[in-house]
Amino acid sequence: MTIDAPLLDWLLDSDPALRWQVERDIAGVPPEAWQATRARVAEEGFGAQLLSHQDPDGQWAGGAFFPAGFFDSPEKELPGQPWVATTWSLKDLREWGTDADRLAGTAEKLAANSRWEYDDMPYWGGEVDVCINSYTLASGAWLGADVSRLVTWFPEHRLADGGWNCEAEEGDSVRSSFHSTLNAVRGMLAYERITGDTSLRDARHDGEEYLLSRRLMYRASTGELVGEFVTRFVYPNRHRYSALAALDHFRDASQLEGTAPDPRLADAVDAVRAARRSDGTWLQTTPLPGRTWFDVDEPEGRPSKWLTLLGTRVLDWWDAAH
Repeated sequence: MTIDAPLLDWLLDSDPALRWQVERDIAGVPPEAWQATRARVAEEGFGAQLLSHQDPDGQWAGGAFFPAGFFDSPEKELPGQPWVATTWSLKDLREWGTDADRLAGTAEKLAANSRWEYDDMPYWGGEVDVCINSYTLASGAWLGADVSRLVTWFPEHRLADGGWNCEAEEGDSVRSSFHSTLNAVRGMLAYERITGDTSLRDARHDGEEYLLSRRLMYRASTGELVGEFVTRFVYPNRHRYSALAALDHFRDASQLEGTAPDPRLADAVDAVRAARRSDGTWLQTTPLPGRTWFDVDEPEGRPSKWLTLLGTRVLDWWDAAH
């Protein structure tokens, strides 16, 4: 897809966390240029703001997945959940491209000071929720923590249909979830890219096959759309599945492994293309409710630079292969 100059200028006029990805994935600038922009993430804008909220003990908001005191506060009764605690903050910083050196000592501080709200388990060992474990696996690899327990956890907790489900550990489901499986494969892919360890590749491929067998969108039982969430694109998507988020993962995996796009992605690609407006942008849908440190994207109904980055690079990747 050819992007016109005004749209590219609009995308480039953005926080370094977004701009370096536009430079690399859309503008095609030399590596030294986008790497220089990426180096600014920790020094200004979103990355610097989020780093400024880190507690002396290495955590954010005093908690692992929830802020300290959350379960005894009125906030527990509000829609959604707060997105300010350690796991969400690390996930954002990592995905924005923050240099791990700017968090030197954080892995050790979290090992000493942070425990999961579930059964008071140690931070880098993860807990029982696959989405939480996927974020922890990726962030631990990024910060150089010992995540060996999680490397063995994912294959051991894969369900018979090839994917994962956050409700499986409570005995509530034996079928995989689109949301949980996408989070799992994204965490394993990040781990592989950062460490070079391919020991989770077979498990990741099984999870990807679960999604591909449903063409990223449909129920196996009826062939109907699995849910409205599939075509409601939002940034930040946190834990939530969408066809766009899934396609961005498959693009990422394809580039790491040097493989062509799977033909079964076509329906999801069509859904992403259909959501693109005539000016080349994608609109923000309803942001996930819950407290944040600060806003990083537009309110509902406004053109989203983040979604436009994701949508454009996914369609460019697909179209280049066809």
